[in-house]
Amino acid sequence: MSDSDRLLIALDVDGTLIHEDETIGQAVLEAVTRVREAGHEVMLATGRSWETARGIHERFGLTSEYVVCANGALTMRRDETAEGGYRREFIESFDPTEVLETIRPYLPSGSFMVEDATGFRRYTAGMSEWELANGTEVSFEELSAHPATRVVVISPQHDEEQFLSIVERMGLHKVSYAIGWTAWLDIAPDGVNKATALERVRAATGIPRSRVIAVGDGRNDIDMLLWAGAEGRAVAMGQAPDEVKAVATQVTDPLVEDGLAEVLNSL
Repeated sequence: MSDSDRLLIALDVDGTLIHEDETIGQAVLEAVTRVREAGHEVMLATGRSWETARGIHERFGLTSEYVVCANGALTMRRDETAEGGYRREFIESFDPTEVLETIRPYLPSGSFMVEDATGFRRYTAGMSEWELANGTEVSFEELSAHPATRVVVISPQHDEEQFLSIVERMGLHKVSYAIGWTAWLDIAPDGVNKATALERVRAATGIPRSRVIAVGDGRNDIDMLLWAGAEGRAVAMGQAPDEVKAVATQVTDPLVEDGLAEVLNSL
């Protein structure tokens, strides 16, 4: 395949590539394999840390030059000399103290997690539903001890509508944030998201903006879809919230109907 024909295909993980129980649809696996083997640059753009994204990357046999993790705060680059074949190439971090102190009065019974530049996670009690590989439970005060690439807050006692209202009242500044499907909040350094990391990747690979395709299903994918759709193709999964679908150039079938395979098979 000539360089002019290559596509940069950026894929969200949870709700796009894999199911909630981390199973993979056979049709999706086959479609990803086909476009990868055709020579396109197929890569992950996920809110996950590299430590929790790596297994998915390997299950799909991906060999992309870059992997965007932590909603854009961490970009991995392929390096055969590094453990796992990738090294930390770009890291964006911030002091989480102010945002943690801003949020806590609004969600006093919430649970918190801070992920640092190495992927290590420090979390408070109640984060049992979250992926806590490579981490330890600490007090709330200890969460601010290290620069963060990502802060996650969950409040299961609130439904989605209540949580959206609470987050709006917080008036968060100096950070980027996305609200999850349920009552959880994902916070990144100011101005950092999947789109900012992917634009850096795109420039490094030399693939034109018109040759970009991005697929996602969550509110943390909105910036990515806006970026991709400006000149390329932005696809929202069928089960995505309305505000995610609204910024896409296309809506495919839901995850349970292998919507990603439908998109990739159309290439």
